[in-house]
Formats: sequence, structure tokens, C-alpha cells
Amino acid sequence: MNDFPGGAGTAATEMRTSAPAPAAPPAAATSTPASAPPPGTPSSSPGRSEPLYGGRATRRVTVSDLAKAKARGEKWPMLTAYDALTAHVFDEAGIPVLLVGDSAGMVVFGHDTTIPVTLDELIPLTAAVVRGTSRALIVADLPFGSYQASPGAALASGIRFLKEAGAHAVKLEGGRRVVPQAEELVAAGIPVMGHLGLTPQSVNVFGGYRVQGRGEDGEQLLQDAKSLEAAGAFAVVLECVPAELAGRVTDAVSIPTIGIGAGPDCDAQVLVWQDMAGLSPRTPKFVKRYADVAGVLGRAARSFAEEVAGGQFPTEEYSYR
Repeated sequence: MNDFPGGAGTAATEMRTSAPAPAAPPAAATSTPASAPPPGTPSSSPGRSEPLYGGRATRRVTVSDLAKAKARGEKWPMLTAYDALTAHVFDEAGIPVLLVGDSAGMVVFGHDTTIPVTLDELIPLTAAVVRGTSRALIVADLPFGSYQASPGAALASGIRFLKEAGAHAVKLEGGRRVVPQAEELVAAGIPVMGHLGLTPQSVNVFGGYRVQGRGEDGEQLLQDAKSLEAAGAFAVVLECVPAELAGRVTDAVSIPTIGIGAGPDCDAQVLVWQDMAGLSPRTPKFVKRYADVAGVLGRAARSFAEEVAGGQFPTEEYSYR
């Protein structure tokens, strides 16, 4: 996020285009499968809750599990996903929460911002992610224009995500101004994730993709987080805010905070998967590239093309008799 364009809400276009992405590491980091907890992960035992990352349970992660992880002081990862195949890979890797972000407007549909993406476009993407997973909690972004008008509009959009796509929760941007929408959704039984700081749907108000919450604005953001918690939100994304502020918010609320460009003190961290995996040509400062997917795909495409052009593919091995 947003979910991020890259970010959950977005790794912003301005940030995204300001500098070339750093060179990817020589070898992609090896993912730890869900069946083999990484070092330092709490082990599963009778009477103890399953860790969100590294747990062995195959049931769906729930918002209750996220609350318990916060109480344990357990940090956990979140990624965006937009299709069944990559969602399945992330699910198998043990990622406990996947966000079908409105960042799809940028990384899937090729827009410059998240604003043009629609509810009708995100619903089939969300349904594909749900079908491709068996354990991850799937959160769907409420796109621009689908909830701002009224609590009733937010409820109608949330219902569509749950009924038509099978999402388990929805995310919306804003603080106190969207409290009525959050309360309406929660009252109807739809879990709500908030999103504060750089909220990409408001990019035209901010005048670009910039760090939010500095100075006196930080106090307003803190109060917004408390307002979302009081409205029943189960978690809140903090995007592009000073690390010190994110730490204060994390300590001040009982619900998990999910950072993206918000420093190390949040309860969880999220990235747009194309940024994380090195598929995006340019990424913001807060993104660490864990692979060079663009390079791998480019080399594979060139090898395929050269073999076709040279008559080396398909051989008998890849032909039917």
C-alpha cells in the first residue's frame, strides 16, 4: 500500500521517479518456508498462539491473530498481491497478510497514480488472490471514490469486496474524517484497516508524494490513529512518516501499526511486491530490493527469443508425436 505505488497506499510516483533503484543484491534472498520458522521465531507449543510468520497452522489468519501478535510483541510481514500465482507463492512463503492495494492502478494498470483504479477493477484481482491462497488474511483497498461520499457508500463497497471477491477485510485512507465510514463498516461485521500519513488518494491535496507528520502535523496524525482505533479499526498503515512519530503511534494504540517508510518500530512492515522483488524500474528510499526479478525475466525472454529465432526451440523434447 496504497496498499503504495509502489506502496500500500503507494510508493509514490515522485519518490518512485526521483532516483534509479539501487543495484539488486548478487543473489536473491532465500525465503523461509512457513513450515520452517526463521531463527528467533517463537516456537509453536500447546497453549501458545501460532506465530504469524513461521507458524504451522493451515487455517486462515484472522484479525484476532494480529491483535495477539501485537500483545506478544511479535513483528510480522505483509506484501501486496494482485493475482493468484504470486499470491500463492507468498502464501507458501508464510506471509500472513496480503493486501490487494489500489497500487494496482500503477503496477498493474499503468496509471501514474492510484486515483483512476475502480472498484470493478479491484474486485476480480482480489478474488484471484483469495483463490490463490489458503492461509493469508486478504485485505482489499477501497479505491478513491468508493467510500468518501458517505458511510453508506463505504458499506456498499465493503459488502461487494466480501461477497463478490471473498476478501476478509478492507482498507481505507484518512483519519477522523473517515471515522463514520469505519464505524459503519465495523458495525456491519467488516474488519477495517486504516491508513495514515502519505495517503496516495490525497496526492493532489499534498502537492505530491512527500513525507507526512512532521512538526505539529505529527500530533494530528497521532490523534487520527487513536480515532481509528476507537472506531474499531483492527490495524493502521503508517506510510512515509518520521520513524520517531511511527514509534509514538505504535506505543499509543493497542492495534497493530504497519509501516511503509515509517521506520523499524511499527508492529509490521509492508511493501509493494514489485518493489520488494526488483521488478519496478525505480523505487523510493524506503524500499529494499530482495531480488532482481526484472533481470531474471529479461534474461529468460531474450533466451527464448534467441532460440526461436535460431530454430533451436521447440526441439523434439517439446513436441508431440
